[in-house]
Amino acid sequence: MKNNFLLSLSLLAVFSACAQQPGDNPGVYSPEKSAVPKPAGLVADADNAGLKLPAGFGAIKVADGIGRARHIVVTQQGDIYVKLMRAVDGKGVLKLHDNNGDGKSDATTGFGNYGGTGIAIKNGYLYASSDEEVFRYKLDAKGDVIAPLQPEKIISGLINRRQHESKSIALDNNGNIYVNIGAYSNSCQERDRQTGSMGMKPCPILDSAGGIWQFKADKLNQTYGDGVRYATGLRNVVGLDWNSQANQLFVMQHGRDDLHNIFPALYTEQENADLPAETMYALKKGDNAGWPYIYYDPFKNKKIQSPEYGGDGKKEGSSEYVDPVVAFPAHMAPNGLLFYTGNMFPAKYKNGAFIAFHGSWNRAPLPQEGYYVAFVPFENGKPSGKWEVFANGFAGIEVVTGTRGAQHRPCGLAQGPDGSLYVSDDVKGTIYRIIYTGK
Repeated sequence: MKNNFLLSLSLLAVFSACAQQPGDNPGVYSPEKSAVPKPAGLVADADNAGLKLPAGFGAIKVADGIGRARHIVVTQQGDIYVKLMRAVDGKGVLKLHDNNGDGKSDATTGFGNYGGTGIAIKNGYLYASSDEEVFRYKLDAKGDVIAPLQPEKIISGLINRRQHESKSIALDNNGNIYVNIGAYSNSCQERDRQTGSMGMKPCPILDSAGGIWQFKADKLNQTYGDGVRYATGLRNVVGLDWNSQANQLFVMQHGRDDLHNIFPALYTEQENADLPAETMYALKKGDNAGWPYIYYDPFKNKKIQSPEYGGDGKKEGSSEYVDPVVAFPAHMAPNGLLFYTGNMFPAKYKNGAFIAFHGSWNRAPLPQEGYYVAFVPFENGKPSGKWEVFANGFAGIEVVTGTRGAQHRPCGLAQGPDGSLYVSDDVKGTIYRIIYTGK
């Protein structure tokens, strides 16, 4: 076990070498040479809300204790809509308002008596999802919901088997809405997560889950029959966003678990902790990412055939499955994805991707990983450099040995009209606002 632990540290060091940490290279950006606007009237918290950020950035704790805050969105007026995982006092969507302009919420209202994850704003409508349905609400010129008790139901009947049930959403610029329908399984075994159980092929789950479905954003009462299985072979996607520069959907997949636990003769405990990668995909209609038949090995940089389907940890997977565009360390649970289009942050962040890593639960006996917001630079709609940790410290402790030890876990991301970056936490219900001051 000691040797395994030392190997783990060395492997994490490899990843750290590839991931620049905040403040590692403060000379890259010169505030004196930039036209980046400074947020008027905003002052970061003295402790940056407990976060560790690159030089020149600060953070404000906008709200706290509001419930299990999943995805969030910010209106052009600066109000924040929050989707709660579980409704609180009969309210599953909260609206946070700042009355005095100090960056902190001091007025909270709510509506929608359902829990869930997804929320988005597009073309004058607020969209919100439960774990089976998607609703939309008309907004007025002030960004307020006109009829909070009378939403339009645009999608219903989506499968919910109490595993990977969240229905995250994203909208394109052509009238379509994309919905994640997660697979209610780890690897489509005959007996889920049971030692030695082989996989079902074809995997019957893929007919109604394990992928992204496309629906019309303005059509009421749609079901599976009205939608299109846009992409398949995706175990579970919580973070997704439409990249307008590439005119393409990007998603973050949660990789599978239990390689050693299910096939102890093929995988060590160390490999169980370090495999497979969490992966970012750029999707086109008809793409297949390969779950459950393959997984992505971030050390070999290859698709590997899953052991449930005859793999041995070395046999490569079929070339018919699309490759990820970025691979991250295992078991970090990417729950939020946002392409940054604002002007507040320095130029390196423009059009790049922020990812909220919710943090792992299954790397024991090794420490858990994640609990931070990462950044990937993009150019012309494609990744253009190595990923780096952008905002850390959410967990509140240096080493997380179990998920209950993390004080906060990043989940949702949103961009404010001034270019601020908002992050939600679904443990204590904290909303953070990250600003750039150049100081």
